[in-house]
Amino acid sequence: MAWDLDFISEEDFKKHVRATIMKYGEKLESYDLKRFNSNLIDPIKLIFDKSVYRTSWEEIVNNEIFRQRDKSNNNDIGYFHQNIFSYFKGCEVPQAGWDVIYKNPDGIQMPDGDIVHTLYVEMKNKHNTMNSASSAKTYIKMQGQILEDDDCACLLVEAIAKKSQNIKWSTKVDGKNVQHRLIRRVSMDQFYAILTGEEDAFYKMCMALPEVINSVVNEEGGVEVPHDTVIDELRKVASLYGNENSELSMAMAVYMLGFNTYMGFGDKMQTKFALDSKDGMLKRIYEYAKNLQGQD
Repeated sequence: MAWDLDFISEEDFKKHVRATIMKYGEKLESYDLKRFNSNLIDPIKLIFDKSVYRTSWEEIVNNEIFRQRDKSNNNDIGYFHQNIFSYFKGCEVPQAGWDVIYKNPDGIQMPDGDIVHTLYVEMKNKHNTMNSASSAKTYIKMQGQILEDDDCACLLVEAIAKKSQNIKWSTKVDGKNVQHRLIRRVSMDQFYAILTGEEDAFYKMCMALPEVINSVVNEEGGVEVPHDTVIDELRKVASLYGNENSELSMAMAVYMLGFNTYMGFGDKMQTKFALDSKDGMLKRIYEYAKNLQGQD
């Protein structure tokens, strides 16, 4: 398939996709029970979810692992959206200050008729990720930049905007509604159009993306599929309560992740592990569960 993107070479695009995927790879370390519970899961929510959504223990555990990985991966998608512009003509991705700075010596036509030569950009993955304090702080930063440089505009660029737009950004600062023609809220497709002069530039990038991702993932030495052991380790803990496949035994294993020191929960484990108190019980559970092949 012929390369259809004039604003970034196939080699650079593939390089950027590879860098993004490698960031994913950092999160693809296998999950064991200890890592799964590193932020203390909510056992009751897990049990509600399993029953209400009528899934198996394996499915609900895998869903929770996916959720934990996905939370980390949101930052990696931010990396993709921001750092791709380092390959665009006239663009800079600074280490600090602004997410993207775009300079065009021929001038940049703004919707209200102004012509500026520099754009300072703050990027957000989604339109609803800024609270009022964050919005006010960002707007004040943009006001300050325009006061300092009257040959610029400032853009809040959203990868997932409510709709395609390039509008004055209206927000509140100190309880007052504020807006300025050179401080704008812009969807990602419109930002690509400003940089490239092509209205469908973002669409073209999206059309090329799946094939390039698949190509990089399938490269020799690409992303390794993790081998998660959480469900096996939970079943081993459940076996201490009887049949490892029974609902109550698995529920008890899950309860022990969050409630191991709670009254009534840890008595059986405390006896099993010959502990003087419940304080070191969670560590002992992890050690026991990890020894999948042997018996304690």
